Amino acid sequence: MKLNLIAGVGAAALLSAFAPGAFAADGADADGANEVEAIVIYGQGQSRQVQTVSEAQIAESVSGVSPLKVLDKLPGVTFQSADPFGAYEWSTRISIRGFNQNQLGFTLDNVPLGDMSYGNHNGLHISRAIASEDIGKVELAQGAGALSNPSSSNLGGTIQFFSRDPSDTFGGQANLTMGSDNMRRAFLRLESGELDALGGLRGYVSYADQNTDKWKGGGEQKQRQFDLKAMLPVGEGDITAFYNRSERREQDYQDLSFDIIKRLGSDWDNTQPNWGLAVAAAAAYQNGTPLPAPFGTVDDAYYAGAGVRDDNLAGLSLDLPIGEMVTVKGTAYSHTDEGQGLWYTPYLASPGYGTVGSNAAPLSIRTTEYDIDRKGLVGGVTLDLGAHTVSGGFWVENNEFNQARRFYAETANRPSRDPLGFQSNPFFTQWEYAFETRTVQFYLQDVWAITEALKVNFGFKTLKVENEVSTVQVFDPTRVMEGQLDSEDNFLPQIGFVYQADNGIEVFGGYTENVAAYVSAATAGPFASQRQSVVDYVSKSLEPESSKTFEGGLRYRNDRFQGVAAVYHVTFDNRLLAASTAAPILGLPAVLSNVGSVETNGLELAGELELTDNLSIYASYAYNKSEYQDDVVSATGVVEMATAGKTVVNTPENLFKAELSYDRDGFFSKLAVSYTGSRFYTYENIGGEVDAYTVTDLTLGYHFSGNPWLEGLDIQANVTNVFDEDYISTIGSGGFAKNDAGGFAQTILNAPPRQVFFTIKKAF
Repeated sequence: MKLNLIAGVGAAALLSAFAPGAFAADGADADGANEVEAIVIYGQGQSRQVQTVSEAQIAESVSGVSPLKVLDKLPGVTFQSADPFGAYEWSTRISIRGFNQNQLGFTLDNVPLGDMSYGNHNGLHISRAIASEDIGKVELAQGAGALSNPSSSNLGGTIQFFSRDPSDTFGGQANLTMGSDNMRRAFLRLESGELDALGGLRGYVSYADQNTDKWKGGGEQKQRQFDLKAMLPVGEGDITAFYNRSERREQDYQDLSFDIIKRLGSDWDNTQPNWGLAVAAAAAYQNGTPLPAPFGTVDDAYYAGAGVRDDNLAGLSLDLPIGEMVTVKGTAYSHTDEGQGLWYTPYLASPGYGTVGSNAAPLSIRTTEYDIDRKGLVGGVTLDLGAHTVSGGFWVENNEFNQARRFYAETANRPSRDPLGFQSNPFFTQWEYAFETRTVQFYLQDVWAITEALKVNFGFKTLKVENEVSTVQVFDPTRVMEGQLDSEDNFLPQIGFVYQADNGIEVFGGYTENVAAYVSAATAGPFASQRQSVVDYVSKSLEPESSKTFEGGLRYRNDRFQGVAAVYHVTFDNRLLAASTAAPILGLPAVLSNVGSVETNGLELAGELELTDNLSIYASYAYNKSEYQDDVVSATGVVEMATAGKTVVNTPENLFKAELSYDRDGFFSKLAVSYTGSRFYTYENIGGEVDAYTVTDLTLGYHFSGNPWLEGLDIQANVTNVFDEDYISTIGSGGFAKNDAGGFAQTILNAPPRQVFFTIKKAF
C-alpha cells in the first residue's frame, strides 16, 4: 500500500503538467507572486542532469543533518545511514545511478573533498567539513559534473556544496535542539555585517556542539565544529577566505549479518558498557574454550569501536571580473587531518596476558591511523566573446598521507583507555606506509549560443595522478611496498546541447568521459594487497577505471509546475573489484583485479506542483538497471566469480520519493515518504539480498512574528521514521562479498527506530 501511495503521488505531480490549464503560462510568473519556495531547482540552461537543493530545505530537516541525506529525495540517489542524521561516517553510503560513493566527486566551495569514504586518503566527509547550518545550497549532477570540477574519482556524478555568504547586516543565529537518545545540539553564528571602515568586509563565525547517545548499545557520538568565513569586495568581484575546524568523536555500531539478526535480533550491538562480557569472549577465543552466552562466534560483538578525527580546512578564493569580457577565479586551499579508527579486538591479547599476576586483558585496541596534509590550487579564466563563452582552467594538488595499523594494551579488570580519545603508546605496529599523491588537471571548454534558443558546449579535460608509496615500518617483511602507479588520460571529452522552446520546455543532452585515479591507501585500492608483486603487476598490467555517460531529457516550467524527465546510458570499463575475504576487524587484504565492464540504463522523473499558494507536492521516480557484463576470470582462465549478467551491488532498480509541503500564516509542515527497492551486497547475487523498505519523515514548525522579540523566532519538531519501520539501511559496511547463501557476511547495519527532535531557533 505504501508503494502504491508513493507511485500515485509521483504520477500526480508529474502528470499534472499535462493536465488542462497546466500550460496556461509561458514560464514562471515574472514577479513570483504565485510561487512558493521550490523544493528542488532543476538545472535550467544545463546540458547535463543537474538539480539544486536550497539552504531552506536543509533547515527543515533535523538539526545536524548531513546534506547527503537531504539529497536522497532527488531521482537516482540512494542514501543509507545507521543514524537519524546521516552523519555517522562508518555507515554513511550514497550511490547515484549505480556508482558507489568512492566513484563520485565532492567539493565544498570548489575545494575537493576526495571520495568521502570512511578511511578517506585525500579529503574529508562533508559532515566534518562544515556545519549543516552554514551550507547555502547543494548541487547534484547525477551523470557528470562540469569539466572544471576538481575531482579524480567522479566516474559517476558530482556533488557540490556551497557555504552561505556572510550577511550584509550585523546579526546572528542561535539554535538549540534536543531529542531522542539524549541528543542535544547547540549552534551559534555571529555576523559582522558590512564594515565600511574595512572596505566593506563582512564575515561570520559559527560554533556547533552536538552530543547524542547511540540509539542502541552503549557509547556516544559527538562533534564540535568551528566555521569562519569572510568576504572583501574587490572592484566588481571579491576575495573570500574561510577556515573550518572539526573535532569528531563517534562510537560505532556493530556490523551485523543475517545470521546475527536471526540469532540475536536487530538490536544486537557491541557489549559496551559490559566490559566483563567482552573480556570473557576474548579469553575464550585466546584459550580455545567455549564462548560465553549469547556469543555464537567471537565476531558477534566487540567491546566497542570508534572513529576519532580532527580536521582543519582552509581556503582563499578570488572571483574577479576584468572589464566586461574576462572573469578570473581561483582558490588556494589547505587541509590537515589526524584520525584514528579503532576496534577492541579479541584476536590479539595485550602483552603479559596469561602470565601469573598480570592484569593484562585478553584483548587489545586495534587502530587504523590517518594523517593527511594536502595543499592545492584551483583556477580558471572565462572569456565572454558574445556568441561564444570560452573557459579554461586547472587543478593541482599535492597530498601527503600516512597510514598505520597499531595495537594498544588494555587491562583485564576494567578499561583503562577512552575509546573516544586518541590512543598513544602502542605495543605493536603491524605496518605503516607513506603515500604521496600528485594531481594535475586541465580543462578547456566553449559554450556556443548558436541562436537565442539553442546553445552547445564542447570541451575536454586532462587528468594525471601519480600515486607513490614507501614503507615506513612493517612487522612482516613480505609486506614491504615501494613504487608508483600512474593514472593518466589526456583527452576526456564532454559535449552537450540545450534547446529552450517558447512554451517553457527545455531539451538537453550530452556525452561525457571520465577516468578515476587509483586510491593511495593501505586499506583500499591496489595498495591494500600490501604486496610488492601486486604493486608491480598493477603498474604494468591494470588500467584505471573509466566511464562513458550518455544522457538526455527535457525540463518544463510554468508558474505552478517545474519538472524534469531524463534517460541515460553508462558504460563503466576496467572495473576494479575488491571482494572482502573475512570479518573487517581482521584487516585481511581484499581481492583486486580488472574484471570487465558494467552497463547501466536508466530513467529519472521528478516534478513539483504548487497546488495552491500554500501547498505544494514534490515527487520523483528513478529506474536503474546496472549489470556486470563479465565474469571474474583468473589468469589461468578459471571463473572466480560468476558475475556476468548480475545486478551491481547496492543498486536498487526502483526508487520513489514524495514530499507534501504546507506553509501558511507562520505554520509550516512537510511529510516526506521514500521507497527504496531491494539491493544486493553480493557480486554473484547469491544470498545477500536486502529487502525493499519505505520510510516516512515529518516536519512541523511555526515562524513567530508580530513584535521585535518574536521576529526571527522559530520552533520546529522533526520525526524520523514515523512508522518505526525495522529495516536494513547500510550494506557493504564490511565490504561486498562474492556470495552469502548462509547469511554470514558481517556487512549490514540496520536503521534507527522512530526518533523525535525539537528545535528552537532565533535570528537576530
